[in-house]
Amino acid sequence: MGSYVIGIGVISAIGNNVEENFDSLVSKRTGISALTHFSTSHDVPVGQINLTNDQLKEMLGLPLGKTYSRTALLGMVAVKEALRDAGVDPHSGLRIGLISSTSAGGMDLSENFYVEMRNKENGGRLRDVVSHDCGDSTEQIASALGIHGFLSTISTACSSSANALMLADRLLNHDQLDLVVAGGIDPLCKFTINGFNSLMILDKELCRPFDATRAGLNLGEAAGFLVLQRDKPKSGKCYCRLAGYANANDAYHQTATSPNGEGPFLAMSGALKRAGLRPEDVDYVNVHGTGTGNNDQSEGTAMRRLFGEKMPRFSSTKVYTGHTLGAAGGIEAVYSALAISRDVIFPTFNFKNRIEELEMEPETEVIPNAGVKVVMSNSFGFGGNVSSLVFSAE
Repeated sequence: MGSYVIGIGVISAIGNNVEENFDSLVSKRTGISALTHFSTSHDVPVGQINLTNDQLKEMLGLPLGKTYSRTALLGMVAVKEALRDAGVDPHSGLRIGLISSTSAGGMDLSENFYVEMRNKENGGRLRDVVSHDCGDSTEQIASALGIHGFLSTISTACSSSANALMLADRLLNHDQLDLVVAGGIDPLCKFTINGFNSLMILDKELCRPFDATRAGLNLGEAAGFLVLQRDKPKSGKCYCRLAGYANANDAYHQTATSPNGEGPFLAMSGALKRAGLRPEDVDYVNVHGTGTGNNDQSEGTAMRRLFGEKMPRFSSTKVYTGHTLGAAGGIEAVYSALAISRDVIFPTFNFKNRIEELEMEPETEVIPNAGVKVVMSNSFGFGGNVSSLVFSAE
């Protein structure tokens, strides 16, 4: 079992489409830079998409005078590309579903409404709060692109997109839909920057996943979606198969995973079991790899427990995009599909110092012709909600 990936779409700090993202990944070109879209008292670098909301509207052919959350706009770009890549017409009569995920929802608008409301009696525009709910962006995307078969929104922090892909596969395997577009979106906004700053886990330099000197994460914004169908296409494009997946929760802490990596171990081992694969079958792991002290230690401990001495090649692509929260699982699933279809491993290019107790190091150079047939992609969220996906070439 397992559904097939027939289309992909992505927009992130390293590119406005799939090809631009791929070019940045193989050129070791990061998108982490200074924040310019809005002001904040925290001087931290971010993975910012260098397009304003009006520029995004122009790209999509939307009226400039209408208010959309940045979440909805970024999602429209990625979903539209994924549908086009798959050669799918939403008006074809097929049962097409959209499962989107996000952490911030329409917070980029509602946080501005709050300031205006506090500063002036009857201040603020109601149009800036109607999109606050996470599900609004899903409905806006579906309406703009003509998807009406099934809509659902998932918000489980940084595992959101991975969980969206799991639900998509289940719906397809139970013949509820013919095609599903699944992934996630999160924009940069004051709420997330202030929130993560309060946790004291934002690095003021480029993040260093799995490095002994790691000092925190860089936040980013992005949208990434995949088009899935149950049966392998007899002709046309097919990137890979979503062969296995699992979600677990170690229930250790509100924001941290357990030091022994129990949740991550359960997710990774469960995904392999569902795929009918062994740890030694994995060629490459796109690790969650945020660059925080807790995450990398926990994930590394779980990987050492699962893979033992036969550690597969691994890397974190968050040095390119930043940690995109609810979008992370989606964009990294796109990168996993590209790793298989183009047979390449992307590097964590700024790694220097091994975490001694883990005795493992990420790849630091691009590896072409890497023999990539099986990729594991990890997405670990707050509350211990952790998910792993396994993609295979067959």
